[in-house]
Amino acid sequence: MGNKRRQPSLAQLRAFAAVAEHLHFRDAAGAIGMSQPALSGAVSALEETLGVTLLERTTRKVLLSPEGERIAVRAKAVLAEVGALMEEAEAVRAPFTGVLRLGVIPTVAPYLLPTVLRLVHDRYPHLDLQVHEEQTASLVDGLANGRLDLLLLAVPLGVPGVAELPLFDEDFVLVTPLDHWLGGREGIPREALRELNLLLLDEGHCLRDQALDICREAGREDAPVTTTAAGLSTLVQLVAGGLGVTLLPRTALKVEISRSSQLLTGYFTDPAPTRRVALAMRAGAARGAEYEELAAALREALRPLPVRVLDHDA
Repeated sequence: MGNKRRQPSLAQLRAFAAVAEHLHFRDAAGAIGMSQPALSGAVSALEETLGVTLLERTTRKVLLSPEGERIAVRAKAVLAEVGALMEEAEAVRAPFTGVLRLGVIPTVAPYLLPTVLRLVHDRYPHLDLQVHEEQTASLVDGLANGRLDLLLLAVPLGVPGVAELPLFDEDFVLVTPLDHWLGGREGIPREALRELNLLLLDEGHCLRDQALDICREAGREDAPVTTTAAGLSTLVQLVAGGLGVTLLPRTALKVEISRSSQLLTGYFTDPAPTRRVALAMRAGAARGAEYEELAAALREALRPLPVRVLDHDA
């Protein structure tokens, strides 16, 4: 009994994991809401408890020691398991209560969040919904490390350990300037994309990758990248200015087209290019049954939108 070693505290592990992620004491302290002296003290206490030097401190930067890199992996795993334990306890205590951290991609957030927020407000008033808008890679990473609970994004992801709850499919629409020969037309063949000056979002947006896939399916081999934008609103303004055309998902059309009188829409012949939007959760999540119920409620709430709502098994 007298040989029992001291064990690190969760606060120490959380402090070290933050430093390992940010490699900067001030940024790490801000990320977890701890003062910088307290964070530094927690990391030093962890080093003393473990008997290992975790960080290499210089006047200019902070680096992980080789031992610190190994311990950082373990620390993150421990914190993720503690988060899962708290999630399990919360789910047992009462469904649809407590915090739900929802990650949403930028090409979905402005168009679906009004429906999501209204549904949660009306049906789940005790749920503390916290929304994080990020690109797909960041969202998937946040789901994996426990920073996020549920994602709303385009699929398939093809990520091990992530379960997808399909919500709907929606068509892409061609957005053009007023004087474009395809503006306002219906039955546009996909092959028309081979010759168009297509404007795209910046790298990292899944909608950019989907647009490039559509172009490849239409037989276009080059990547039509001359001008890019960080968001759909800017992209549409570039189209209105005559710099090219773009593809928009149907759910974005009403909001984005209303921003300018210099735009027309064109519709593809069936089957039109589409994207699928789903909720994504960690496979085996403690609150999995809640998330499936939320997905079912959300499918019904989304029916008024220009989408094809899917069954759970789609």
